[in-house]
Amino acid sequence: MTPEIPCNNPSCFFCSMNEPDPVHRKAKITNCFKEMPLKEDQELVLALSGLWSIATTQPEDPEFPSLGIFECMAKLIQKGITDQYWLLRDQNIYIPYYAAHIIGSYTMYKARFADIAVRSGVVLPLMEILSGKISWVEQRVAVRALGHLASHERTFGAIAVHEVEIVKLAMELASNCLDMVYEKFVSVKEKKRVKYHSDLLTRGLGGLKTENRKAEEWASQLQCWSLYLLNCFACKERSLSLICNEEFLKGLCDMWSWLTIRTSPCGIGLIRTLCNTKTGRESVANLGELIEGLCNIARSSDNWQYMAIDCLLLLLKDPDTRYKVIDFAALFLVDLVELRSLGERTKVGEAITQILLQDYHKVKYGSLRLKTTKAEKALEEIWDLKVERIKKEKLMPENEMEEKKLMVGLLKQEGNKKFLSGHIKNALKIYSKALYLCSLKMRQERIVLYSNRAQCYLTLRDPEAAISDATRALCLSNVVSPHSKSLWRRSQAYDMKGLARESLMDSLKFVNGRMKHTKSVVIPCYAARMINKQMHATWLFGAAKLKMCNRRGEEVQKSNRQDYIYHCRLIKEKGSVFGLPTILEEPLFENRGRNLEKGMRLKKRSLSSSRSAHVKFG
Repeated sequence: MTPEIPCNNPSCFFCSMNEPDPVHRKAKITNCFKEMPLKEDQELVLALSGLWSIATTQPEDPEFPSLGIFECMAKLIQKGITDQYWLLRDQNIYIPYYAAHIIGSYTMYKARFADIAVRSGVVLPLMEILSGKISWVEQRVAVRALGHLASHERTFGAIAVHEVEIVKLAMELASNCLDMVYEKFVSVKEKKRVKYHSDLLTRGLGGLKTENRKAEEWASQLQCWSLYLLNCFACKERSLSLICNEEFLKGLCDMWSWLTIRTSPCGIGLIRTLCNTKTGRESVANLGELIEGLCNIARSSDNWQYMAIDCLLLLLKDPDTRYKVIDFAALFLVDLVELRSLGERTKVGEAITQILLQDYHKVKYGSLRLKTTKAEKALEEIWDLKVERIKKEKLMPENEMEEKKLMVGLLKQEGNKKFLSGHIKNALKIYSKALYLCSLKMRQERIVLYSNRAQCYLTLRDPEAAISDATRALCLSNVVSPHSKSLWRRSQAYDMKGLARESLMDSLKFVNGRMKHTKSVVIPCYAARMINKQMHATWLFGAAKLKMCNRRGEEVQKSNRQDYIYHCRLIKEKGSVFGLPTILEEPLFENRGRNLEKGMRLKKRSLSSSRSAHVKFG
């Protein structure tokens, strides 16, 4: 066995780590941190890699923060920025990334460590990275570290000293990071990519697909952490005049990362923080595009649905912003007044009802006029549903209630027959009559009727009405196990409107619920097609690709889905989007498919899809 060669380097980091005596070990590691910025050998990168691994796995261990690691990392970052010759020699290019990541990991949870880091001078070097002095890879870990420092009360002041510069940089990153990562990495051919970027992304494992997947994840994180840093300022009502920039606010609803970072509320989280401030509410209320985005999220299966509802309720509570948004918001929130719970929140529908109806009598008797009659009708509908009908049903005798229940059952059967024979409009009227007769206590019957009527609207190519009815059915159904047909029908309706994100969320929830209910691992083919379509339509780098193609003067083909992804939101026409067929197949129960197909042919109401729609009603 070959004997180990003794190390002659007195400041060797690995020898210091192996020192058995605690006192000597502490002194040696302290000396290592002082010597590291002066080193010129290959061991430095290996030492930084080891420290990075320790920091990410043991971020609350006080040993290294107490021995001078922050000052060492700050000097290494500064050296990499100021000395390009040193940075590009050997493997030193990795050092600023590791150093910024180590700072961020140790300051994540402990305010005491963050305080040490600030006093060690890490803020200015991190800001240099944030400004783009090296590359987007380092920006990702720098904004993460600054976000952690800004989140602690003890160290926020040190970040706030550079408030304007940091806020502007964070806003620019949040808005442009996807374009930047796509242009500088994803769109670059494999052989021409910056090697150390590829190595950091894959850790030496995987090929092109792994690199692209990780690049998407890191770009999303860069955007999320930029928004988190902005949120730290917004929470303290700092720099609101900068953050409430009109163009920046318009893009916040589209800054979402559910598929890559499920724990981050991203843009919607920052909007809610702004809506908790007077300045923020006034800025948000003036942007119709942003209000529409909030309304769509509030009426979807998005993880952050409750945040969108919070934003709208905060705007409606403020008398200065209430009448700027109520005409539009009431049209969406009317579908949510029977929502019982959402996550840990209970009586969500009751809260919506109280806020919407707080001045209903003024509207009813003419002392207050809303801008649109649709909004007034929505409030009238809420009043009738949540006040008048409850009063009537309390006084209704049991025998009359039973008669109505029998009548509802007969009407439902008649409506089903009309639909299956192709008389869609007649079926719609019958379902509406049944809903009018339905007692509020007949939740299951109302779920089925709303869902069936949503299918009628789908067939008649009225996606907005279909979304409304499907949403009402879902609000009445079990939150843990929502009505699957309503989810699928709403997903199709969102697809008609070109709202790919909302359609995707409903499709995923539909598949999860169906697999849980049937204990099957097979995804239905029609759902798989919808998910595949919407995944393409919500590709993180889609808008970036389109912009780059336009800049290069390349002809953009409408048949290429990825070139038109985020622009689906701009298309509000009925029917397919950018030549993509709207997926309307619903082969849940094929035993009645032939009857429907025959009826649809007879009435010349066949769908635009070449495939027939198969539907079963309750």
